[in-house]
Amino acid sequence: MKNVLSIILTKILRCLLLLLGVSILSFTLLKISPVDPVLASVNYDPNLTAEQYARIAAYYGLNKPVAMQYVIWLKNFICGNMGMSLVHREAVSEIIRQRAGASAVLMGVSWIISGVLGFLLGTVAAFKRETIWDSLIKWFSYVQATVPTFWIGLIFLLIFSVYLQWFPIGISVPIGRLSADVSLAEKIHHLMLPAFTLSVLGIANVTLHTREKMIDVLNSEYVIFARARGESSFQIFRNHCIRNAVVPAITIHFSYFGELFGGSVLAEEVFSYPGLGSTLTEAGLKGDAPLLLAIVIIGAVFVFWGNTIADVLNSLLNPALRRQV
Repeated sequence: MKNVLSIILTKILRCLLLLLGVSILSFTLLKISPVDPVLASVNYDPNLTAEQYARIAAYYGLNKPVAMQYVIWLKNFICGNMGMSLVHREAVSEIIRQRAGASAVLMGVSWIISGVLGFLLGTVAAFKRETIWDSLIKWFSYVQATVPTFWIGLIFLLIFSVYLQWFPIGISVPIGRLSADVSLAEKIHHLMLPAFTLSVLGIANVTLHTREKMIDVLNSEYVIFARARGESSFQIFRNHCIRNAVVPAITIHFSYFGELFGGSVLAEEVFSYPGLGSTLTEAGLKGDAPLLLAIVIIGAVFVFWGNTIADVLNSLLNPALRRQV
């Protein structure tokens, strides 16, 4: 019991130190950027006077020393106050509440699609190794691993939205319609292309790792003996391959959380999808420190605990590799 408690406390401490470091780095980079948050908050109004500029800076605390600004933000954040957005002029917590759901659905659907497709493609490549199917899947995976998300998104937009007109160009709901009036089918229709674009990020890693593990299993003595007993390829897959290949696939897929969150930023920008990713980009471009720091903290927590879950599942599913997490 003491050992488990020690592990939990160590993980929490690591997470807190990570969040502190990420927040300091993000705040510093934002302050040394050429963006003036006061001017950005008024859309660079050329009629803004020096007196008005000073009042706005004082209202948001931007006239204080940089170190004091960070300390004030950190104190408020610890107390549960994320601050006010300079750009949107409303509470950061409310903005996140409004947009977190869209990002969660996008990343969740993409994560499931990439995991399922990656495992299936890796399985096919292993069972059809040294054939044209194996070569095509490996080539497809290598291309996926090197092509950036925004480029894939633009290509998908060009093919499926502009030429074929199967999907809308962007936005999570039809233009000119209230979100409450949009049906579930229409929301899914708008979600499909961004979700599939984002899922491409994780397919390659799962495919290649699953393929290698499957080949190791297929070359093992007990599988050779199973073939000699007359078991079919499906029986071998069901009885021997799944339990051995699913562990590395799950571990790799949970560690993909970092790329998933980063990829969502690009995917949401390309498809004008109103989630945390596009909000983060807007906050960075306009120097909105409270909004940017809050989303960065959420992203860091998301990635950290995704990797932690991968370690826990790895130890639970494969006792032979059990270790402290």
